[in-house]
Amino acid sequence: MCSLTVERARELLERCRGRCIAVVGDVMVDRYFWGSVTRISPEAPVPVVDFEVEEVRLGGAANVAHNLHSLGLKPLLVGVIGQDVAGDTLLELARGLGFETEALFRDPARPTTEKIRILGNRQHLVRLDREVRTPVDGNVVTHVLHLLEKVPDIEALIFQDYNKGMLTPELIRAVIELMSCRGVPVLADPKRDNFFAYVGVTLFKPNRREAAQALQRGLRSVEDVRWAACQLQERLRCRAVLLTLGEEGMFLREGDGRESLIPARAHHVADVSGAGDTVIATVAAALVAGATFQEAALLSNFAAGVVCAEPGVVPIDPQALLGALSYAEC
Repeated sequence: MCSLTVERARELLERCRGRCIAVVGDVMVDRYFWGSVTRISPEAPVPVVDFEVEEVRLGGAANVAHNLHSLGLKPLLVGVIGQDVAGDTLLELARGLGFETEALFRDPARPTTEKIRILGNRQHLVRLDREVRTPVDGNVVTHVLHLLEKVPDIEALIFQDYNKGMLTPELIRAVIELMSCRGVPVLADPKRDNFFAYVGVTLFKPNRREAAQALQRGLRSVEDVRWAACQLQERLRCRAVLLTLGEEGMFLREGDGRESLIPARAHHVADVSGAGDTVIATVAAALVAGATFQEAALLSNFAAGVVCAEPGVVPIDPQALLGALSYAEC
């Protein structure tokens, strides 16, 4: 397997700056209530959180766009939000980062997807989801295609699927066909409902649990994972499969049959939320900068280790990423 030096990583991060990557998928608002726990409730055996701070962040596909922005790229975020306070909040956060928001369609018939997390003593205690998972209206496909056709400088496209209704088989097929005609690489981070709809993508990035459910087979050993990656590559006709394995790292299979087992790089895991968003964003950024699939996977593996050390959903910081690589070289 190839290695990735700090110098090469720095070169890739410089070369990807300013590039446009479209992110199409389920956008969300992540809301956090932070506090401290010193006692158990007398009403039920649950901790009492003394509230201290409320924080709101971009989540889902919007977090992928945030990661791209943090890496210096120009994300085009495409999704559906509601005519509600959470939708206003998401637009405010996106505009505050300098995102273009014209591709965020407002649908008064559905709420903005919102995940509400309560953390006590920096530990994740409970999550409340406010959402509707029905598929979006068919007119959204037309709007998305029209929008993507008007943006000439897209250099890669990411599907970020959370089964919240934005991505339908019809939309997925149409966007892949459009990007294929333009020679634009397409990366997919799938979920259960549309798992096998991403035929023809450049890179397919499921996690172990998603792949196991889709293939109806436990993926416990390296041989199981190797078999799964081969099956997915054949069925989806993609150039690469990147299977994330949690604390065991990643498994990459490329179109020529090359395989790489990449050990995890997290030294301390505070929260895995959003790690998959960071991985797909970093892979896409590296590929548009000219990285090989192996280099992109290695860089994203370090990025995942960095964000897992922070509580909550946070984007990758380029300097922290280079610092992690420097530490590994010592």
